[in-house]
Amino acid sequence: MDSLKAMHCFVRAVELGSLSSAARELGSTQPTVSKLVAALEQQLGTRLLTRGTSGLTPTEQGKRFYERAKAVLEEYSEAVAEVRGLTERPEGVLRVNVPVSLGVLHLNALLLAFMAQYPEIEVELILNDRFVDLTEENVDLALRLGGDLPPNAIARHIATSPRYLVAAPEYLRQHAPLNSPADLSAHNFLRFAWLAAGDRLELSSPSGEKVSVTAQGRYRSNSSLAIRDGVLQGAGLCITPAWLVSDLLDSGQLVRVLPDWSGPANEAFLIYPERRYRPLRVRLLMEYLAERVPQLPGFIA
Repeated sequence: MDSLKAMHCFVRAVELGSLSSAARELGSTQPTVSKLVAALEQQLGTRLLTRGTSGLTPTEQGKRFYERAKAVLEEYSEAVAEVRGLTERPEGVLRVNVPVSLGVLHLNALLLAFMAQYPEIEVELILNDRFVDLTEENVDLALRLGGDLPPNAIARHIATSPRYLVAAPEYLRQHAPLNSPADLSAHNFLRFAWLAAGDRLELSSPSGEKVSVTAQGRYRSNSSLAIRDGVLQGAGLCITPAWLVSDLLDSGQLVRVLPDWSGPANEAFLIYPERRYRPLRVRLLMEYLAERVPQLPGFIA
């Protein structure tokens, strides 16, 4: 029995929750993976996994062995990389997770330019706004904007985007003037459905003054692209990170409202699984994004 291969199958089965998922990821079959895990259990003289209707669960011994086996596999990968040294090539597949709007407006172009620079690297770009489990979904690198950072992962802050109040000029012509934050409550507000603050707007001025205003509005969406389009159509006001509307502000299709006031900044982080060894392709992409994202319109370092 190939003990390293069996350990790898076991570790990924635990992380993915099923033998069939581990088999698909490893390019094998479910019976083959099952036989390897069974042989591993026989070699150790104990059951590592229990199989139920809800999927696989590690036994108490399985949980302890999982932690040790994972460390062994990472040590092995690190040893291989050290032996290869400078012969390691920038090649292989990168699975990257990015929020939908940021991916469509900015990251797609950056990643295509990165691939042009490294022809032997393949990128699988996964666009969604939920916080994925990097280990479970086998993601090499994620770019996340604000929110709670996931456990069992490492975060690197790379950029900040200020939040502005914006509206279409036509909307402002047709509605009551805005001279102070208190005037916002009389206006229609488009907001992101997932914002923890709900209808409360927390604003601050350059002098450090802070105010909290209740926004009124009938439209909510979990898509920042939908919010962007709604504001552009004159449906109301919005508070948004600068990266989402920088092009529309530059063209005059949107304008800042109460420019002396802004919301809490949108912080950008690179998130990667908690393991010591990262392939060259991952390290190259991390440095590339850490350099390029702060240069995108609407971001600062």
